Amino acid sequence: MARIKRALVSASDKKGLVEFCRGLAGMGVELISTGGTAKALSAAGIEAVEVSSWTGFPEMMGGRVKTLHPSIHGGILARRDVSTDMEEAAAQDIKPIDMVVVNLYPFEKTVSDPGVAIEEAVEQIDIGGPTMLRAAAKNYRHVAAVVNPVRYDSLLSEMRSAGGCLSDDTLRCLALEVFEHTAFYDAAVARFLRGRWEADEPFPQELSMGFRLLARLRYGENPSQRAAFYCDPFFRGSSIARATQHGGKELSYNNIMDLDAALACASEFDEPAVCIVKHATPCGVAAAEKLEAAYADALACDLPSAFGCVIALNRPADLATAKLIGSTEFVEAVVAPGYEPEALKLLLHKKNRRILEIPPLAGGRAPHLVPRCVAGGLLLQDADVADPADEEMRVVTKRRPTSEEMRAMAFAWRAVKHVKSNAILLASGTHSVGIGAGQMSRVDAVRVAVEKAGRQAKGAVLASDAFFPMPDGVEVAARAGVTAVVQPGGSKGDDEVVAAADAAGMAMVFTGSRHFKH
Repeated sequence: MARIKRALVSASDKKGLVEFCRGLAGMGVELISTGGTAKALSAAGIEAVEVSSWTGFPEMMGGRVKTLHPSIHGGILARRDVSTDMEEAAAQDIKPIDMVVVNLYPFEKTVSDPGVAIEEAVEQIDIGGPTMLRAAAKNYRHVAAVVNPVRYDSLLSEMRSAGGCLSDDTLRCLALEVFEHTAFYDAAVARFLRGRWEADEPFPQELSMGFRLLARLRYGENPSQRAAFYCDPFFRGSSIARATQHGGKELSYNNIMDLDAALACASEFDEPAVCIVKHATPCGVAAAEKLEAAYADALACDLPSAFGCVIALNRPADLATAKLIGSTEFVEAVVAPGYEPEALKLLLHKKNRRILEIPPLAGGRAPHLVPRCVAGGLLLQDADVADPADEEMRVVTKRRPTSEEMRAMAFAWRAVKHVKSNAILLASGTHSVGIGAGQMSRVDAVRVAVEKAGRQAKGAVLASDAFFPMPDGVEVAARAGVTAVVQPGGSKGDDEVVAAADAAGMAMVFTGSRHFKH
């Protein structure tokens, strides 16, 4: 492009702006600015023409109208290599604007307050800013569209080395950044308004989801796959995306997936609880009066599978629990809502172990929508955050469960929801003793859980994430010594399944709800 001679500057976030504009002015660039930005530049001794002087119209309607004028947009949109554009601009005394430096009203910050009034939020919807940026980005061959303050230093450096010009590659990069940023901004506005006006209908006709880059990852599930980690700025619950990492190597794609699965499971419980995850599936879950006891019980469920695991705690890690974790062979990562100082110090001894801290858990994780991509499309559903305590446990066998069995089934039913389907979880008291996950047939999931449990299957209870289509799974469990079963029910074969339980002297409870996790 030709040398940048004139720049329009209007920024809500003025970090680094004065230094940038001083650098532009030092290269002879004429500055045009809106009221608040003009005052900041003037206070710093930098000369700038106010937009109202440039257009001949005052700012109007409380600042709602100030840059929406042909003198501004004609100067931005005029194509320098189209003679008719330049002739029409000259006839209307419209001067070219070669750079637009704008960042937008802080809408996202404003609506981060859950109690913000709709009127206040609406006034933070920027109109002129996105319009100028999009105009500049559309005319990217001739106009530099600058929306990201992080770029200020590199742009000045390039201009100084290139006689006040910017390369075609830089202009294209700036334009793309603008379109991505304004799309994100509009998505944030739409999501907020839908939450206020259409909260009961979360699935719009046209879906825009604004996510912000947190990190570019080394690779995805496999080294041949590229990957990145994005956060949802509107999610207010505890999440890995909001975690602080205290130590260890950078998180991998698989670490994040595993930590999210472990956190979701540990968050289910009101009492101190621990979930140990391998390959996005729990291999041990436990709750107890003390966190260290919960950890010991969770680890004992399947010690070989815990090699290379991630661990989620639903309480701040104390020193006793940290010592147990420290003595566990090869732990990839730990996440907890806080750490006692001595516990954190101990856990950081192993430099590669990733230690993450999340905001305090408050009644589990916040309800949210869960997206999943398929080729050429996107699936979107509510998260499965229903409280099992609200479900009706209906006894369907001749024998009623004992109080101990009911307590164990209540625990198992919360935990099995987080196991990959087909899912079977055996529990004794409030800890898992055997887990069968991801099997194509439910009877095979029972066999895996029973094998994992070994002798601990005797006297245990069984939770199944979906109904038993036939009695074979219950019969396998009965032969292993399982005494009670909790499952959704609803199969055509329910009568046969219940009869098999009765024949074995087992108790069975139907919940009426399913918890598939594909």
